Amino acid sequence: MAKDIKEITEQLEQGVKGIFTSGRYEEYLRCMGKFYHYSTNNCVLILMQKPDASLVAGYQSWQKNFGRQVRKGETGIKILAPCPHKVTKEVKDADGNTEEKEIKWTSFRAVTVFDVSQTDGKEIPDILSKLEGTVDGYKGIIDKLFEVSPVPVVFEKINGSANGFYSFAEKKIAIREGLSEQQTVKTLIHEIAHSILHDMENGEEKDADRETKEVQAESVAYTVCNTLGLDTSEYSFGYIAGWSKGKEVKELTESMEVIRKTAQTIIEGLQAA
Repeated sequence: MAKDIKEITEQLEQGVKGIFTSGRYEEYLRCMGKFYHYSTNNCVLILMQKPDASLVAGYQSWQKNFGRQVRKGETGIKILAPCPHKVTKEVKDADGNTEEKEIKWTSFRAVTVFDVSQTDGKEIPDILSKLEGTVDGYKGIIDKLFEVSPVPVVFEKINGSANGFYSFAEKKIAIREGLSEQQTVKTLIHEIAHSILHDMENGEEKDADRETKEVQAESVAYTVCNTLGLDTSEYSFGYIAGWSKGKEVKELTESMEVIRKTAQTIIEGLQAA
């Protein structure tokens, strides 16, 4: 099994790199470059307030940079924005001589951002292809995934574009109702990977940045789905490329052992269930 998983993840790496040569990716990248990159602390704040958030920006930024409008009545997400300060003061050195010195410090203030799901307007470029189609033995696979999952799983209506999410606060996985069987299986495995690797208390990779966490979870999902006979490359390659910071896919290559180990854990759990 270990050999099979290694082959699958090597194919995954090559497939993701192929996305970068597409014109579709260039359009996507131009759009994504307008989004501000948030600190780890702000990512935690965003996930705690809106765990299904995917793309966030300020009210005016949505209007100016993306041609989108925040819908009336939407509740914003509070994060912390740095406020740099500087002042020039006269100070004395050890010899009693006076000189002017610039003193800098940073304070923080609360600001409000909104997720793309809370806005309407111009379409955001995407590099994902939605998974369609049925899965042989679908109910049995879902039942086994429920047993493998460390936290309860619920199917519910999810506002916005997210197909599912792992709630760190509520310790549950939510999957969007009405997805195709293929998309449901892939999404559930993705969120199970999050719950195993990125739980704030016990996750082995809890301190990884947001990009790495998403690359890890989707890579695990692709690998496990492949062993189940499901090809999710049309979705997974684009998803991983979208979360990678560069064409060297550092987040993927540096996480290979974690991905393989976690995929094997889930696969063995499915076989035992």
